[in-house]
Amino acid sequence: MAQPARKLEHSSPARKQRVLVVEDDERVRSALVSLLDEWGYSADAASDGTAAWEKISASHPAVVVSDLQMPGLSGLDLLRKTREFSQSTSFVMLTGHGTIQNAVEATRLGAFDFLEKGTDPSRLQVVLRNCLDRHESERQLQIAHRKLRDLGALGKLVGQSRKMRQLTSLITLVAPSAASVLITGESGTGKEVVARTIHELSPCRSNAFVAVNCAAIPESLIESELFGHEKGAFTGALESRMGCFELAQGGTLLLDEIGEMPHTAQAKLLRVLEDSKVRRLGGKSEVAVAVRVLAATNRSPEEAVRTGALRGDLYYRLNVVHISLPPLREHLEDLELLATSLIEDLCRKHNRPTKALDPEALRLMHHYPWPGNVRELRNVLERAVVTCAGDTIMPSNLSPTLTDGHDSDHMGVAVGLTLADAERRFILQTLASTANNKARTAEILGIALKTLHNKLKEYEIEQVPVGSAV
Repeated sequence: MAQPARKLEHSSPARKQRVLVVEDDERVRSALVSLLDEWGYSADAASDGTAAWEKISASHPAVVVSDLQMPGLSGLDLLRKTREFSQSTSFVMLTGHGTIQNAVEATRLGAFDFLEKGTDPSRLQVVLRNCLDRHESERQLQIAHRKLRDLGALGKLVGQSRKMRQLTSLITLVAPSAASVLITGESGTGKEVVARTIHELSPCRSNAFVAVNCAAIPESLIESELFGHEKGAFTGALESRMGCFELAQGGTLLLDEIGEMPHTAQAKLLRVLEDSKVRRLGGKSEVAVAVRVLAATNRSPEEAVRTGALRGDLYYRLNVVHISLPPLREHLEDLELLATSLIEDLCRKHNRPTKALDPEALRLMHHYPWPGNVRELRNVLERAVVTCAGDTIMPSNLSPTLTDGHDSDHMGVAVGLTLADAERRFILQTLASTANNKARTAEILGIALKTLHNKLKEYEIEQVPVGSAV
């Protein structure tokens, strides 16, 4: 590896990344530094493990290319110390005495790769590029996680339940890509919030986000809305107009309620997605568009395909990644956290002091099935914030829909719950009333204790707060 056998293709990174070479052989060390400089990296060097550790702890290099066998602090020892100090620095181990045992141990400790000295330099070049690709992906993922905590309009993407953690994890993985995403969920679950979040976490965040509701546009105008038109293309076309694809150039286009789009428009949409070109109505030429397309629907897309409402080929083109939003009734453990976040936002909107939520009001909210999901929750809380004269939102401030027919000692089942939801709520509410005494809960419910344990495992709940309504 000291002397390259051939001239390598120059491939400078977009920004110079720091790479530390650790090698006690001065000839090999100098040759490696020269190669790294030629490839566009910011190369530094250390002659032994101790000197390397000082540089690593001070400058946090993106990659360390280290000899395995060195006097004093060996390459493996250096790897151990570095992994304890930082998980973001990648290691490439070099040895003149490569063995399977060394490779296994280096990999177990977290080395990215293991190369023998004398390997073609192009192999090292590829390994470094892969290291830095992973390094950048992890950096972007950390940025995305931070941003995700602060985004959202219909209530932030708030929640610590398993379903919400899975949702936020999927969003952070999908957002940096250019993949089409199909977002499904009941009305009011926050499909547009998710779409906007994906846009804000994507590389095209500085460009436009355009949302179009396919169900709200008359069939005669949908193609003009999407693809634009030239002057005189149809009666009333008094001037040329860009469509949503051109307006979203370089950015993101959300096609909401995609299953309501007329079939003729679906066929043209599919062609645009495949060719990345759009022709305005009445136009003679095509315009190249670079737009990331997200689609959303509150219907089952598979059912829409089966009934013919949605073209199968369009569905498969849009459904590269599927994000399914859970209805609020399926993650009520997030209700208090979500309500608190919404109340803070609404108090700022209406210039009111921040208000607390009375426990009895929260209990009533837990009993309600929320057919309108987060949108309905926001509306209920907005009414409460506006009508609350004190510093605590009381049951009297809530919509009569929540308070009618409920008293504090009644374990009711609201209309609209599925049988599975009603069973879950009944079991957890009984468990709360017995202060998490599982044997007593099983006795009250008339089920075996093992059955209760299986149900709680299914719900991923060990216990519930005493006195809570779930």
